[in-house]
Amino acid sequence: MPESKPVRVSWKQVAAFRLSRHRLSKKTSLAALSSVPGDMAGAQAQVLLAGQMSIWPRVKGARLQDVESALWIERTLVRAWGMRGTMFLLPSDELSVFVRGSARRAAYNLNWAIRHAGSKQDVDKLLDRVSEILEEPRTRTDLAQMLTESHGYKTKSKAAGGWGDKRKVPHVKVGTISLSMGFLLHIIRARDVICSGSNQGTEASYVRADKWIKNWKDVSQETAERELLVKYLKAHGPATINDFAIWEGLYMKDAKDIWSKEAENIVEVDIEGSKAGTLESDLPELESAKINEPVVRLVPYFDSFLLGHKSHLNIVDEKNRKKVYRSQGWVSPVLLVDGRAQGVWSHVQKKNDLEVKITPFSKLSNQVTERAKEEASDLGRFLDCSSVKTIFA
Repeated sequence: MPESKPVRVSWKQVAAFRLSRHRLSKKTSLAALSSVPGDMAGAQAQVLLAGQMSIWPRVKGARLQDVESALWIERTLVRAWGMRGTMFLLPSDELSVFVRGSARRAAYNLNWAIRHAGSKQDVDKLLDRVSEILEEPRTRTDLAQMLTESHGYKTKSKAAGGWGDKRKVPHVKVGTISLSMGFLLHIIRARDVICSGSNQGTEASYVRADKWIKNWKDVSQETAERELLVKYLKAHGPATINDFAIWEGLYMKDAKDIWSKEAENIVEVDIEGSKAGTLESDLPELESAKINEPVVRLVPYFDSFLLGHKSHLNIVDEKNRKKVYRSQGWVSPVLLVDGRAQGVWSHVQKKNDLEVKITPFSKLSNQVTERAKEEASDLGRFLDCSSVKTIFA
C-alpha cells in the first residue's frame, strides 16, 4: 500500500495546540499546580525564580508562596537536574521519568570520567560513597568533607570553571584525575535519581529522591526514555528528531534510538511545507486547534515554551530574535501574543512595590496593551506586591 500523505496543518494551528498544552491559553486550577511542570515538559529552573515564575501564567490564583510550599513542605514539586543537564522544577510523582529519561546525557560525562580516571571500579566505588552520603540532604561542602573524613578520599581546591565562575571549590582525587563535587552530582544521575533538598544556610543541598519523596516510585531507564519523549511531543509537538535531540541534549544517534522505539505511535504532519512528527493520539486536537480570542501572556526568562525547538522562527522573527535569544544562552522574558514574541519585558521588585517594563517590538493594539497590563498586575499579586507600575518603553 502507498504511504499516506502527511496531514497538513498551519503554524497558527500549531501555536494554538502548543499554547493549550502549556496551559497558556487557559489557566488551570490552583489544585493542579504541581502537575503543570509535567504538562510543559519541565519548568526550567537553573535560576530558581525563573522556574517558579513560569508556573504563574499557567495557574489561576497561584502565588510564589504556593510554589515554595509545594517544593519544600508538601514536596509535590522538586527541583532536579534533567534535560541538557539543566535544573528543572518537576512533579515529584514524575521525577524518575525526567531523570532516568535524560540519563544518557549524564552517562556521557560518566564515561568521560571512567576513561580519564583509568579505572571504572574506582569511579563506581566513589559514586557508591556519594550515594550513601546523599541519604540525607548534603551541601557540596558537606559532600567533600564526608568523602575525606569518613571515606579517606583526598580533596583539594581548584577553580570550578563554567559561567565565568573563578571560585575555588573542592575536587576529589579518583584514579589519575580530580573531580569537583558539582561534577560528581552530575554524573551520579546516570545511576541514581537525586534532587535538591532545603538550603543549608546559603548553600544548596542535594539528596536521593527515594529519601526525599514520599511514596517514591522509580521506573527503568528504557521506560522513562519513551515516556519522556511522549511528554516532549505532548508539550512541544509537532517536532523533529533534531528538535528532540537538542531539547534533551543528546547525540543524534541516541535521539534516533529513543524516537525509533516510539515511532509506531508518531505520525508525520506538514506545517506549511515543514515536516515534523506528532503523536497520532494528538492529531485530532492538533487539527481542530484554534485561538478563539487573543492569548496575551508575560512569560519569564527561560520559559519552557520558548525552548522546545532548534528553529526559533516559530516564536520570533529574525529581526528581533537576538532580543529574545541572547548571548551565553540567556533567554529573555517575553510578551507572548498568540504564541509569538511581540516584545520583551523585565521587572524590578522593591519590597512591596513592583515595576514592570514592557518593550514591544512594534505598536500594540489597545486590546493587547490592556491585557498586558492585566498580566503585569497579576504578577504583582503572585509576588505579593501591593503596588504595581507598568511602563511601556
